[in-house]
Amino acid sequence: MRHASSHHSPSSGMPTRTDWTVIKSLVPYLLEFKWRVGFVILLLVASKLANVVVPLALKEIVDEMGKPQAMLAVPVMLIVGYGLLRLLSTLFGELRDALFAKVTQRAIRRVALQVFEHLHSLSLRFHLERQTGGVSRDIERGTRGISFLLTFLLFNILPTLLEIGLVAAILFVKYDPMFAIITFVTLAAYIVFTLVVTEWRMVFRRTMNDMDSKANTRAIDSLINYETVKYFGNEKFEVARYDEQMKSWEVSAVRNQTSLATLNAGQSIIIAIGVTLLMLLASQQVVAGKMTIGDLVLVNVYMLQLYMPLHFLGFVYREIKNALADMEKMFRLLDVHREVEDAPDATPLKLEHAAVRFEQVEFSYDPTRQILHGVSFDVPAGHTVAVVGASGAGKSTLSRLLFRFYDVDSGAVVIDGQDIRSVTQASLRAAIGIVPQDTVLFNDTIYYNIAYGRPDATRDEVLRAAQSAHIHHFIESLPLGYDTMVGERGLKLSGGEKQRVAIARAMLKDPAILIFDEATSALDSKSEKAIQDQMRLIARERTTLIIAHRLSTVVDAEQILVMDKGVIVERGTHSELLAKQGVYAQMWALQQQEARPA
Repeated sequence: MRHASSHHSPSSGMPTRTDWTVIKSLVPYLLEFKWRVGFVILLLVASKLANVVVPLALKEIVDEMGKPQAMLAVPVMLIVGYGLLRLLSTLFGELRDALFAKVTQRAIRRVALQVFEHLHSLSLRFHLERQTGGVSRDIERGTRGISFLLTFLLFNILPTLLEIGLVAAILFVKYDPMFAIITFVTLAAYIVFTLVVTEWRMVFRRTMNDMDSKANTRAIDSLINYETVKYFGNEKFEVARYDEQMKSWEVSAVRNQTSLATLNAGQSIIIAIGVTLLMLLASQQVVAGKMTIGDLVLVNVYMLQLYMPLHFLGFVYREIKNALADMEKMFRLLDVHREVEDAPDATPLKLEHAAVRFEQVEFSYDPTRQILHGVSFDVPAGHTVAVVGASGAGKSTLSRLLFRFYDVDSGAVVIDGQDIRSVTQASLRAAIGIVPQDTVLFNDTIYYNIAYGRPDATRDEVLRAAQSAHIHHFIESLPLGYDTMVGERGLKLSGGEKQRVAIARAMLKDPAILIFDEATSALDSKSEKAIQDQMRLIARERTTLIIAHRLSTVVDAEQILVMDKGVIVERGTHSELLAKQGVYAQMWALQQQEARPA
């Protein structure tokens, strides 16, 4: 959890160390455009200087106009100068925003890219445990936080501080030091009051948002289950439950509004007191002849000019805190360490025959439950080995270990005599093609999904892969052919068609080692038969590992391993295993029985 807010007392508007580290992490992005940022700061100072000179010009105009023989020529020049200064103050600000846009957007792009790349390098375990929606929200909020933080720190907080300093200096030099002191004390009181009340208000705001989400969830849940509500005649009960949530929301919303009114009223009282004291002091000085009417206007304008940017202070402070929290959450994703890393001296995998060997492999996903116990077997080059067993026997874990989604706890997985932990992940994965149990397709065209096996393949190669997976004619029969959109997660294709796309994709990759991970378990027997024939054709000349629950898929394998609770209990060919009258023979008899029409 974030601990920035709990550390600091409401009155200290200063972020704690964690916030500082977040702010510091943005420095390199600013340094990338040194000249641009330098120029932006110059414009910022120029804009503030013009802003501070405006009241001085106004004072001159008031004093000139106050003279009885008002020579109109002089004020005209002054008035034009006054207008120009006002314009410059705005123009510099706009130019500064335009110049800075590139710095902000580039920082966002770089950070988002860094996080995205990092997420792809994290282990499968991280991706199985997280919620995709949550992570993408973290990235989105974090990048928005960067833009907000850079803009507000540079264009709101710094300029306001600069302006306060300049005004205090002018008042101090030109007039009685009391003016500067009153201005300074008023602003200090204003800032402290705003920060304290904003901290206090944040609680109401958060509660209100929580209640809003809860009421919303409750309403949606109730409407999704519309039929159930009707079955039990519970409409009144649902309305009462919804109202209960809305009641707590109403309380929080009212508190939120009243606390905002308190904040605004308090701010106005502080400014009113400050301005009144300044005007009293100034009018005394005018009466005493130490100041002109213009000076009186000048002091008043300065006070109001400083009050304007500070008016947003509560909002800015709250948003900056939120932005820091969001960014910290995003940067925390970058701190998640990679579980499977290339060894420092990793070399690319040298493939000769693509023979695979598991040597005494022990593995567990978590220490309390071991999955594999001393598993050893060979898949000789160009052979097909099948692994069968009940679900939960640890079959699919073998393919994950071979693909190095996880590292073995002890023992080794070896390809052509090389421990896969000593080779680069990229070269290892380039050598293995996998047809998984549930093929997940990208929400894009069929062509894109097949070509994903090797994105630089030519169109002919893609079509050839589709033909060898016997899906070419089906695709050609679609109105849009290969340009047909697959739909979110491949929902528009039937199970068999999706499996064929997966096979075509694996074919296009043309790997030396093939893994079929329960590739036909989701299909009906007719599609299964067709796809088995294809698998047989593809597996020829390739080192193949078939993981299956249905035994009919593996009858032709050169060796069949029967797994139970993470141990290989039997091994041999189909006929050898049947002759043994052991676990395999029992499973075979059961499945034959199920397959017979009743």
